[in-house]
Amino acid sequence: MKTIPFSSPDIQNSDLKAVEAVIRSGWLAHGDYSKRLEQLFCDYTGAKYATTVSNCTAGLHLSCLAAGFGPGDEVIVPAQTHTATAHAVEFTGAKAVFGDVDPLSGNIFLEELERKLTDQTKGVIPVHMSGYPCNMEKIKTFCNRNNLILIEDCAHAVGTTFNDIHVGNYGITGCFSFYPTKQIATGEGGIVISNDEKIINEIKKLKAFGIDTPPELRSKPGVYDVMALGYNYRMTDFQAALAVGQLERYEENVAGRRKNAILYCELLKNRNDISFTNYSDDHSYFLFQIILDNSVDRDKVVMGLKENGIGVSIHYATPVPLMSYYKNKYGYDSKDFPNAKNYGNHSISLPVHAMLSEKDIKYICSTLLKLL
Repeated sequence: MKTIPFSSPDIQNSDLKAVEAVIRSGWLAHGDYSKRLEQLFCDYTGAKYATTVSNCTAGLHLSCLAAGFGPGDEVIVPAQTHTATAHAVEFTGAKAVFGDVDPLSGNIFLEELERKLTDQTKGVIPVHMSGYPCNMEKIKTFCNRNNLILIEDCAHAVGTTFNDIHVGNYGITGCFSFYPTKQIATGEGGIVISNDEKIINEIKKLKAFGIDTPPELRSKPGVYDVMALGYNYRMTDFQAALAVGQLERYEENVAGRRKNAILYCELLKNRNDISFTNYSDDHSYFLFQIILDNSVDRDKVVMGLKENGIGVSIHYATPVPLMSYYKNKYGYDSKDFPNAKNYGNHSISLPVHAMLSEKDIKYICSTLLKLL
């Protein structure tokens, strides 16, 4: 039986040789490859500054700390996201306030932000779900008008743009993930971009125990001061070495994803039982998500695809405010987030990675349609 994996990291022999070179160098922590990755990511996104972190969650947490979020503050986040988005807010003592999402894209939208705004609101963290950009012009205008801090969760969004600007550049920071299923995969790892030197320097300090001077800049080895209560949120240099080559090839990767998305849109169009966002060159297609009609048994379709060797996933089955921690803490109910609830109950993430062939996409679609 043919097997099609849900994701397939773009890791080549040259990347493995780069990792080996780091290991043989004896310098495994933040080093030359980390610096190179940071510069390459700035070049790719157009941001002024970047710093690697241990994962995207760490980047979000550090961003919330640099923003000054704390007890008594509220920060609006989408109900349909990974729990890391909300956790990063709660780590600071602030309250994550959940907003419902667009029923098709899964992204938070302006009208919901306006409904959730209170006197305690201090910030907003939109998530570019599946790589589809939020309307950042409207969200940034809303934040500026209400004196709110904007942080972008770009975990899905390497290569995503809005109005020809790479996402992550609209907020004080943009936080990206290098998790194994992501477009750039290093096992764990991530990167934060910013156009604010003060913000990025605060994040650099906090990610390394609050130490004032990194090892390579110390006049005397082992002599430093601790300026803040920081964390160990650093990315290793061999992870960075694994990422550099992938980023250098990324235009080819995202082009393949978009090509596959175009074919999906063509093969699945004009169906009453399937819906999805229209194709967009702004979309980086970390995921190709479909929403099944309420009359379709989603679990049966998922099992049928898997039985036919097709790797699929669900992002995300349960809206974050309906998970036990947040539901018990704040008393949310499913009727509070009807769109997110429907999205969680009826969406499927199909394989869209660049390693897929046209034949693969046609097989996935023909199998899917037989199951409906």
